[in-house]
Amino acid sequence: MPASTAVNPNHPVTDRVREAMAVSLRGCEELLPEDDWLNKLARSEATGQPLRIKLGLDPTAPDIHIGHTVVLNKMRQLQDLGHVVIFLIGDFTSMIGDPSGRNTTRPPLTREQIEANAQTYFAQAGMVLDRAKTEIRYNSEWSDPLGARGMIQLASRYTLARMLERDDFTKRFKATTPISIHELLYPLMQGYDSVALKSDLELGGTDQKFNLLVGRTLQQEYGQEPQCILTMPLLEGLDGVEKMSKSKNNYIGITEDANTMFAKTLSISDAQMWRWYTLLSFRPEAEIARLKTEVEGGRNPKDAKVMLAKEITARFHSKAAADAAEEDFQRRAAGGVPDEIPEVSLAGAPLPIGALLKQAGLVPSTSEAMRMVEQGGVRIDGAVVTDKALKVPAGTLVVQVGKRKFARVRLGA
Repeated sequence: MPASTAVNPNHPVTDRVREAMAVSLRGCEELLPEDDWLNKLARSEATGQPLRIKLGLDPTAPDIHIGHTVVLNKMRQLQDLGHVVIFLIGDFTSMIGDPSGRNTTRPPLTREQIEANAQTYFAQAGMVLDRAKTEIRYNSEWSDPLGARGMIQLASRYTLARMLERDDFTKRFKATTPISIHELLYPLMQGYDSVALKSDLELGGTDQKFNLLVGRTLQQEYGQEPQCILTMPLLEGLDGVEKMSKSKNNYIGITEDANTMFAKTLSISDAQMWRWYTLLSFRPEAEIARLKTEVEGGRNPKDAKVMLAKEITARFHSKAAADAAEEDFQRRAAGGVPDEIPEVSLAGAPLPIGALLKQAGLVPSTSEAMRMVEQGGVRIDGAVVTDKALKVPAGTLVVQVGKRKFARVRLGA
């Protein structure tokens, strides 16, 4: 990879270019090479020709959480500057399986799984990106036609030694953990996407750095101006420790209802809130800095957290939904009942409290019901239940478990 170039005097660095550079750098982990990207921005400003910015996602799961939107937010910010963003669905590369960060071979997806997941991908990503200004592509467009001859020619442009420099491959090789030959093809095919799309910038998480650099190298091999790469941090989940993940249940899904999204955002720590502001908020950095100064000066941090929760909720729902979610949360915090709660009809009164909670769908088991009673987390008509042996008589009751689970139970004999 050649060293970064000096700023091109034919393309002056204007204030608009500096602003675009600041937008690019906001919250990012790395931007490589910075001088090259500055030149591209300056050239784009001087010629009026937008840059091509690529993000590839393999549809390995049908749903997106807000951790995925960190890089989508960056795409939207660059899109708002007038550049062309390409949302690339890796329907071909999904059949290989991305080995990034893996210490075992990732099982490849079937074509049916890929197609099913891809159907929902852009619909969800479109909640962040401007759909009308987003170019959607599938990498099978150019990968399928390559064939065996083309694949061999592509493989001849990259060495095994360089491929084994990749951290996860190196660790597996030293540990004598099997590395399948098809896994070595994944970085090549992702890199070839950049050749096919003639991308100026490729975005990805920090775990994608190697793959992004392969794309830069292959573009040079094919006589193209090499792309720059921009990596974004991996967002910690609600626990503030582990990477956001559905498997760890520390996530906020972008299709979750507004009340849940708002409440989950408010549950993060005060310290974590500022990192979420940097990576998830579209507010100007100066405004966030002022807000942080006010909190450090004595303003209640909950005020800032409510602002963040409303911004995130409004993005995926609406301002009205965010306002309603705030009102609902305040009502619950004050011991009130939400306007709309599930209604359940049960028989068998008097019914043991554990059985009632389980049958009403408020807990997964009677043992969990007993645990919640012990912790004071169960209320009937606003009164805390303390007796695990309670048998609930017939009637219509509002039952609450924890802070967010409610049901209106019509209990008959």
